[in-house]
Amino acid sequence: MGLFEGVHHIAIICSDYQRSKDFYTRILGFEIICETYRKERLSYKLDLSLNGIYCLELFSFPNPPKRISQPEACGLRHLAFKVNYIEKQIKLLSRKGVVCEEIRIDEITGKKFTFFNDPDNLPIELYEM
Repeated sequence: MGLFEGVHHIAIICSDYQRSKDFYTRILGFEIICETYRKERLSYKLDLSLNGIYCLELFSFPNPPKRISQPEACGLRHLAFKVNYIEKQIKLLSRKGVVCEEIRIDEITGKKFTFFNDPDNLPIELYEM
């Protein structure tokens, strides 16, 4: 057994809290666990759940610096979600105004994948299982 038991959460800082809250809940379907306004930090912390297993923390801070997405910078590259039917998920996202890249094939696994961006240009991947 390794050092870790599992992934506890993924934290994202957003530039427009309401827009990102809408994106992750209404468009991507995360459930709200807890929403906290931290007055001393002028910041929201939104705990979100994916299928009751994974936790995503969405933070707002006044004037956060922009994320460098292109060209790819050193550090966390993207967030990836596994899906069963990638074409179906792309159609659902498209109906909600999300633009996905063309489907690509992973040259190592032969699996289909695509990318789209959250409101702050964080790359999000859909990977077909």
